[in-house]
Amino acid sequence: MRLTPEVVRERNLYRGKGETNTTHYGQEIEDNRIQAIWHELKQSTGLAARRQAIVEWNAGNPHCKRGIALTPVKFGISFTVTHLNQAGALVLIYQDGTIQLNHGGTEMGQGLNTNMAMIAAKELGAKLADIRVMPTSTDKVPNTSATAASAGTDLNGGAVRNACEILRERLLPVAQALLGEKFRDAVPLDRICSRMAKCFPPDRRNQKITFVEVVRKAYFTRVSLSATGYYATPGIHWDRVAGRGKPFHYFSNGAALTEVEVDGFTGMTQVTAVNILHDVGDSLNEAINRGQIEGGFIQGMGWLTMEELKWNDQGVLLTHSPDTYKIPSIGDTPREFNVVFMKNATQKNVIHGSKAVGEPPLMLAISVREAIRDAVAAFGSGESEVPLASPATCEAIWLAIQKQKSSSLPVAAPAEALPLAK
Repeated sequence: MRLTPEVVRERNLYRGKGETNTTHYGQEIEDNRIQAIWHELKQSTGLAARRQAIVEWNAGNPHCKRGIALTPVKFGISFTVTHLNQAGALVLIYQDGTIQLNHGGTEMGQGLNTNMAMIAAKELGAKLADIRVMPTSTDKVPNTSATAASAGTDLNGGAVRNACEILRERLLPVAQALLGEKFRDAVPLDRICSRMAKCFPPDRRNQKITFVEVVRKAYFTRVSLSATGYYATPGIHWDRVAGRGKPFHYFSNGAALTEVEVDGFTGMTQVTAVNILHDVGDSLNEAINRGQIEGGFIQGMGWLTMEELKWNDQGVLLTHSPDTYKIPSIGDTPREFNVVFMKNATQKNVIHGSKAVGEPPLMLAISVREAIRDAVAAFGSGESEVPLASPATCEAIWLAIQKQKSSSLPVAAPAEALPLAK
């Protein structure tokens, strides 16, 4: 019985809710979401109908074929070197209500500083415009871990929140005293909103005290307005020798459905459509997450289809510059590119329920390579193996097409033996 690749992949997914799933290194997957993501994307994109439409299109186009593939991703988040899973922060509040924020991460265009500012604003109830994120410096935050492993926001965000929690605890009694002065009745601490910008007396919701008022009152009553925060990822451990443990705090999940069109004469490929469903938890910033997913996918597509490394016989790298090493350009982006976040996806024990969105989307691009394999198979019988090199360059695709064509040619029957001449 012939099975489509997505049927085989689905049969090999981790099981759904209520069933125990354990990795080969002994970590139990506590919140398996890959089944939900897989089935939702398969249904929302109409995979079965699209595959049938591709079969019909291919039947009428002998020199150009289309392919489709749905692939899943499960990506562990944390450094597997356990001691790297820690971070620090230093937060300073000034009399005018402005905030200086220092953390140990490196902003490299991925939006880390924006995420840190948003976390601090939410924790303190301050305005985002009043927060200044300073350049990373070890004289402010020592012993920083690398900004890597997709854990920049998780680690540094946890440290920023810790510093803000310390400051908030100092400011709450000040807010209580200020409310008592303003409205002549003290408000219990547990009734005061922890977000100072919305600090209302419980029975006078049309009146408020502002964050700036609380900060100035704190200064004049000699309350410290700076705090160091710290965060260490809880519950993880890893025995590298034994290859056992719980190296990851949680797993990031996603799936991508990709359609491609392949030219049989040149091996050139156009990605015609991409649909992604990804689990970002409770998104801290949707624009940043969307940019990370789209950018990671395109980077992964380049890695798997064009970024080929070649050396000469002396070991000198030949593909060393933009004229010899091809990376994706705007013309290589999918004609249709749809990214959707998983809904109701709050993650436990992380900063504001969010999930890492750095490296995992790169792996979603595996769907591009598998869609190319699907298209190459259509040049032959579709029943044999399709060997395809990585990266799947135009040359590699063309060679794979030739193998498919040759393997599907009818084999000539052996000629009958001629009678021997007398």
